[in-house]
Amino acid sequence: MAFLFRSLSLAPLTRPAKPPLICAECRRTLVSSPALQSGHNKWSKIRHDKAANDAKKNAARTIFTKNIALYSKLFGPDPNNNPQLASAITAAKKASVPKDKIEAAIARGQGKTSGGAALEPLTFEAMMPPSIALIVDLETESKLRALQDLNQMVKRAKGSSGSSKFFFSRLGRVVFEKGESGLDADHIMDDAIEAGAEDLENDEDGNIVVWTRPTGTMQVCKAVGDKFGLKILSSDIIWVANEDTKTKLDSSQEMINFTELLEALREYPEVQAVYSNVSKGAMSDDEWEKIEDNLDT
Repeated sequence: MAFLFRSLSLAPLTRPAKPPLICAECRRTLVSSPALQSGHNKWSKIRHDKAANDAKKNAARTIFTKNIALYSKLFGPDPNNNPQLASAITAAKKASVPKDKIEAAIARGQGKTSGGAALEPLTFEAMMPPSIALIVDLETESKLRALQDLNQMVKRAKGSSGSSKFFFSRLGRVVFEKGESGLDADHIMDDAIEAGAEDLENDEDGNIVVWTRPTGTMQVCKAVGDKFGLKILSSDIIWVANEDTKTKLDSSQEMINFTELLEALREYPEVQAVYSNVSKGAMSDDEWEKIEDNLDT
């Protein structure tokens, strides 16, 4: 047979090739390439970095608005007659704090919303796995709505509302700027104690920290601040976790749930402060920083 084909100069019969089921262009779109995977990782990193930067930005804005509310409360809501409030507003504007947040902080110092409605204090308690205690201080015009919202947040993070105050001590804290006077805690000790201070110390920046009973902060602010001409950096009534109750997170999923909850709480406009007895444990420095950025100390 082969001889016959050769002698007749004929090629053997072959079946025509079938057209490909998928064209080359389509096949290229179905191939997973390293470049695509690399792009995915890059986008994940961008999102992670953005979330971290947003958390730091929110924490910084909280400091500015707290100061504005404090000076409004202590010295009145009119910046024309309140130089400390005017200075705090200027600093907030330079840090790009939105105008509505500045106005809300001034009103909050007067116990009102921007619209003039009265604000009520609210303390929310919760427990997170494994035994992480959480306290959230709010100022709200609707306690019922705020409680419903926070309960939903905690439930989504696998926690539950419930008593947690016994993990903490309630203290008043006033921080005075050291400034150019060179004064430290020893210089103001006698006057501070007479005004109700229970302990004094200098922080790492040289500022003077005065600890009082929760009801004694205003008296210390006025007595010590006025006499020595010290600028008040902050005045708070805070929850301090008792050392013997501090607890670490057991798993990476618990850490993720807890971090996401803290970030959600910080976004809630009526939240003023968030406290916890969580400890670093085996967390990396970056993981711990994300938690610390969303907690008040």
